[in-house]
Amino acid sequence: MKGKIGKKYLPIGTVVMLKGGSKRVMITGFCVSTENQKNKVWDYSGCMYPEGIISHAQILLFDHEQIVEVFHMGLVDDEETTFKQRLEQILDNKATNKSSKGTTKKAPSKAAKKNTKKTTSKTAKKSVKKK
Repeated sequence: MKGKIGKKYLPIGTVVMLKGGSKRVMITGFCVSTENQKNKVWDYSGCMYPEGIISHAQILLFDHEQIVEVFHMGLVDDEETTFKQRLEQILDNKATNKSSKGTTKKAPSKAAKKNTKKTTSKTAKKSVKKK
């Protein structure tokens, strides 16, 4: 199944070719960082295909953007789908927390709260009338 790369976080067992690569790679994991680059999180870990993991020193780390071709898609079932949904939630929360660090939010004033309530109730009435 040569073909479309698809969205980020392909299933474990997916066999891909990376930019500039001459050997296929099988995806073995997600969201990996190293001791040397603690702030960098790689999208995938992988191993050479068909050899597999012979030594931990041969584990490859790469990002989704480096994939140029998919040769085989790994298993997609209910368990994998649920895992991916949870992974995306965790990553979204982490990204949200990173972007909000260093910024302080002021609590809305009483006047702002009243205006928000009025706007919300007016909008709700309009949408009910339209239906």
